[in-house]
Amino acid sequence: MTEQTKTLAVVTLGCKVNQYDTDSVVTQFLDAGYSVVDFDEAADVYLINTCTVTNLGDRKSRQMIRRAHKKNPNAKVVVMGCLAQTTPDDVAALEGVTLIVGTNGRTGIVREIEELETGEQKSLVEDIFEISDFEDIPSLDFSGRTRATLKIQDGCDQFCTYCRVPFARGPSRSRPLSSVLEQAEQIVALGYKEIVLTGIHLGLYGADLNPPLTLAEVSEQVANTKGLLRLRVSSVDPHEITDELIELVATHPVLCRHMHIPLQSGSDAVLRRMRRNYTSAQFRTIVDKLRRRIPKIAITTDIMVGFPGETEEHFLETMNLTRDVAFSKIHVFQYSKRAGTKAASFPDQIPSNEKEDRSRRLIHLGEALAERFHSSFIGQNVDVLVEQVQEDQAIGHTDNYVKVVFPVPATVDLIGRVVPVRVVKADTTGVLGDFNAEGVTPSVK
Repeated sequence: MTEQTKTLAVVTLGCKVNQYDTDSVVTQFLDAGYSVVDFDEAADVYLINTCTVTNLGDRKSRQMIRRAHKKNPNAKVVVMGCLAQTTPDDVAALEGVTLIVGTNGRTGIVREIEELETGEQKSLVEDIFEISDFEDIPSLDFSGRTRATLKIQDGCDQFCTYCRVPFARGPSRSRPLSSVLEQAEQIVALGYKEIVLTGIHLGLYGADLNPPLTLAEVSEQVANTKGLLRLRVSSVDPHEITDELIELVATHPVLCRHMHIPLQSGSDAVLRRMRRNYTSAQFRTIVDKLRRRIPKIAITTDIMVGFPGETEEHFLETMNLTRDVAFSKIHVFQYSKRAGTKAASFPDQIPSNEKEDRSRRLIHLGEALAERFHSSFIGQNVDVLVEQVQEDQAIGHTDNYVKVVFPVPATVDLIGRVVPVRVVKADTTGVLGDFNAEGVTPSVK
């Protein structure tokens, strides 16, 4: 009689870095013979990778822990990530939690969980400010067949007044170049066509290495990986976008014409209170450089509304800058008071209804700008990396991160291929296109 396969159910809250960390741990479980099941199914082990950026992240993390225990009270529950790092005692107090792991020390999770009996509990949370080396855990369990995330940096030294991330992630640490390139080769060998470089504070990559490296230097070396079609650089703060990086994006055929640059606020007064290290004028200058050097570049951003002391005048400065910069996509979020941050004790906290109103107005502007950007491609041919096919519709993205949907014959398998599509219609979410399947090899059924 064969032994029944052990099962693992997984949920990840938060950012791309969290997703990478989850994938690295799932890889360990797969190597140990586990199979992954849906989170709503009964499983032997539940893995919840938590987020603590906002109060909503905290709440969702706790909800998922409770849901796992309710689904199978006899299961072992692993809670890891940012909430576990910052409030391990609170996590330990939740019913059903077996193993608590922070944002480091994740290499032995499978062994640790299997040594614990149901009902036992153990914490592996370390003092994150004592960590000086990047935790080099390979991750080869990427979702999908086309795009993989490659984490090259962890930690943050900035301590923005609203943010708990430095307390959850510790000081900035960079992945050694040899490890970055080795994993990039493994990713391409698995058939992935696009890599997204990510980190907690990506612009600091390499400053702690010996000899030091820059984000532009590591990006160029990854981009030269044989067989890689696209390299996308995720979020970089405006004052860390160097001329070297701009030139690389402009000239290297593998680099995507897309930069995600967090703005947070268009008001210099608010930026100072946030402890952001740039001004609105510097932000405009960087965007102007990018647009002059890289036609059709997509510039996306994060903007916070309702920071303590933000007046209507300050908010209108953000609206005006947003309109002038013409972002192709905006992630709008409302300020959330976080315990332990300086801004939590600032006077002039903004009422919820005002934050909601500003959020709504900014989202509306962002949608109009997105539609304008997408409409600029109508009548043009764009190259689309096809990521999925649903019924007779193919879905993918251009290198400048425009979502493209187009009809495709059932006999043609395009997933993982870059194909030309003519744009015929646009809206706030992306574009619709036409595809000529002549000369394309039919799929093997």
